[in-house]
Amino acid sequence: MKVALASDHGGVNIRKEIANLMDELGIEYQDFGCDCEGSVDYPDYALPVAEKVASGEFDRGILICGTGIGMSIAANKVKGIRCALVHDTFSAKATRAHNDTNILTMGERVIGPGLARDIAQIWLTEEFEAGRHATRIGKISEYEQK
Repeated sequence: MKVALASDHGGVNIRKEIANLMDELGIEYQDFGCDCEGSVDYPDYALPVAEKVASGEFDRGILICGTGIGMSIAANKVKGIRCALVHDTFSAKATRAHNDTNILTMGERVIGPGLARDIAQIWLTEEFEAGRHATRIGKISEYEQK
């Protein structure tokens, strides 16, 4: 698995925690920033990551901003992206098992680093169940083709 990782200024600390987690798990990733303290625009980070995931260059992406909302909205504008904003472990498991999400967003101002690590680990290791869920994902993919 190859993961694209990015944050805006509001998610720098949790992004570093997630990078450490992926190092510990032996997951290949590329960090696309940001490494700044000043305000930046979240679409400048979310859209390139989403495009890289949608193109197949990366298998999955993780995006962090202050709330996770902006990153999620931006990423979901890219065709082929199924991005979920997650702030609890149950949803982290369900969004992979049932929705086959390919991008995870979290909000650093909403959750702490420990919970963010737990969510990311579950999301990175959970498998898609397919079956009836694959039919539902197929309907979304068909709609995107219109």
